[in-house]
Amino acid sequence: MLDKPLTPAGERILTVASELFYARGIRAVGVDLIAEEAGTTKKTLYDRFGSKDGLVQHYLTRRYGLWCDHVSRYVESLEPGDARILGVYDALDLWMRDNHRGCGFVNAFAEFGGTDSPVLEIIKSEKEWTRTLFARLAADAGYADAEQLGSRLSVLHEGAVVMGTAGGRDDAISVARGVAAELLAALAGARKFVAGVELPRT
Repeated sequence: MLDKPLTPAGERILTVASELFYARGIRAVGVDLIAEEAGTTKKTLYDRFGSKDGLVQHYLTRRYGLWCDHVSRYVESLEPGDARILGVYDALDLWMRDNHRGCGFVNAFAEFGGTDSPVLEIIKSEKEWTRTLFARLAADAGYADAEQLGSRLSVLHEGAVVMGTAGGRDDAISVARGVAAELLAALAGARKFVAGVELPRT
């Protein structure tokens, strides 16, 4: 979707649209408002993105990339092991300080779920990326059945986002992080097996 650089006008449109889509909802924002706020025309918008649907795909793809970069940079700054696993929750906490309407992908799913919109694949990919990240970090830390553990940790992660916004729980992320830490502690005796050899956790 973002296979080639946008023109300056395209960047302005995408920046404005991203802010409006997240703040007000995708269906509530029309191309007239986006063009006006971006200081351009609808023709330019359509020339750059093809349609509003194309612009929405760019918005979610850009947001997906920003999220991945944010989490990856934060996690990689930590020592390998449990710190990196729990660091995903800390990265989420930092992210949510500037994203008070919750997960942009969950919000988009609320508007497009049950349709055949291509944005659903982007939403699914973002959720799978986070689950896969947890699984990889769990494997790197030496946990057995890292895939299952990654799924558990990602469900905690997603639940924290929803409870922290729709549920009004300011402590949702810290609670989820605490539960994750307890889960890791309970699995502290887990071992991974490589070629039939039991290896200690690192």
